[in-house]
Amino acid sequence: MRATGVTANLRVADIEIAKAFYTDYLGLATEGFNLGWVASYASPDNRANIQLVTRDATAPQDSVISVNTDDIDGAYEEALQRGYEIVHPITTEPWGVRRFFVQAPDGNVINIVNHSD
Repeated sequence: MRATGVTANLRVADIEIAKAFYTDYLGLATEGFNLGWVASYASPDNRANIQLVTRDATAPQDSVISVNTDDIDGAYEEALQRGYEIVHPITTEPWGVRRFFVQAPDGNVINIVNHSD
């Protein structure tokens, strides 16, 4: 498993209400995407980013971070080999990502994801 990026997933009640703080005050004004239940915001230089999440659309639990990887299938197999609990099986989602959720030994749920673009 090789992480190529990590994004914090912050739980919010309403993205539209919450985003002003993150975009206006923190300067994460570039909206990468907004699916209604999850939205991504980044700084203009793309060095800082965050995702606001109301409730995951397909997984039974929400994740605390999203970890990008180039080899999603290899990461999934390694998680299984190590005996980690898979919370959401590897899935190609309708919005174009391939991902799975794994529970870390400390209880945190991690979204392991590959963006095809």
